[in-house]
Amino acid sequence: MWHAHLNMLPGHTHAPSLYACGDNLTDWARKALEGVSSDKLIVVGNSVGGSCALEMAALAPERISALVLVGAKAARRIDSKLQDECIELIQNCGLEAAWDKYWASFFAANIDEHVLVSAKEMALQLSPEHVAHGVRAFHTRPSRFELLAELDCPVICVTGEHDIAPGIETMQAQANAAKNGQLIVVPDCGHYVPIEKPKVMRAIIRDTIEAAS
Repeated sequence: MWHAHLNMLPGHTHAPSLYACGDNLTDWARKALEGVSSDKLIVVGNSVGGSCALEMAALAPERISALVLVGAKAARRIDSKLQDECIELIQNCGLEAAWDKYWASFFAANIDEHVLVSAKEMALQLSPEHVAHGVRAFHTRPSRFELLAELDCPVICVTGEHDIAPGIETMQAQANAAKNGQLIVVPDCGHYVPIEKPKVMRAIIRDTIEAAS
């Protein structure tokens, strides 16, 4: 997902494979923090990766210079049925069936077909076990909406114009809740801004780096 962005700060960019960190989001965040030595981090995350970014800020707020939350919902709504259904589909029918049912619809309807095919191929390279870990980590994560008002760092909330999860209204509420919040809406884009609009995502990250310098 972040391949097109790793050269923005050569030697200072880290993109951990979160799915391999187990099925607990706090463990994901802890291991991500352990993987970098810098005391001042700009943490960028899309979807459940954004949830991990928030958890990193909860664990070590003094290390966070800025948060960029892309299609990431800070509050949590418990939905054990959806979690169980998704994991059961992965285990019984495979990742492709789960992709078609749960994740393909998160992209903008007018997305370039080649981008969608590439994204699907990338997802299918993951192991079913790791994706099931991600589903559990997402559905059992702590609710962190209240944290937004406590953070002193900038919180940039990025959403695609056509994102249905969580969507513009939720991302606006998060930007409003933060002390130093900002909403960026990306036109003609769905949930996965780094994949659907990589040039726009690079510009957002570049502006965040310059503001934090």
